[in-house]
Amino acid sequence: MIDHVYLSVSDPERALTFYLAALKPLGWEAFGKYDSENGPDTVPDLWGLSSQAGRNSIWLRQRTAGETGIYLGLVADDPSLVDAAYAEALRAGGRDDGIPAVRQYFSDGYYAANVVDLDDNRLEFVHKSWNQKPA
Repeated sequence: MIDHVYLSVSDPERALTFYLAALKPLGWEAFGKYDSENGPDTVPDLWGLSSQAGRNSIWLRQRTAGETGIYLGLVADDPSLVDAAYAEALRAGGRDDGIPAVRQYFSDGYYAANVVDLDDNRLEFVHKSWNQKPA
């Protein structure tokens, strides 16, 4: 299951207005803004939208010069699966972009690992303690 996607845009506030209007009929709403001053240098300011169910999100970020690809967050049902996906991605030729660890700067119970694939797309394997596995 997809947990979240980062979309790199030229004007995040303008894009937020667009996405709020376009996704409102589907039950999406503003989720909040992440201020990059609260985390590591590798995490930019983010403007969030969330689905009605609250299990999926889209984060808008300022595009940087020469940036390509996508950032895709994928749900892991427990931290051991984050570790396993990270290890397998590296064995398959991916590059480390953040070792498995708690991402306290996002929230308590946010455990993730990041890799860059063979085409410079970014993947995050993430377990959020507040997201329960569907029955």
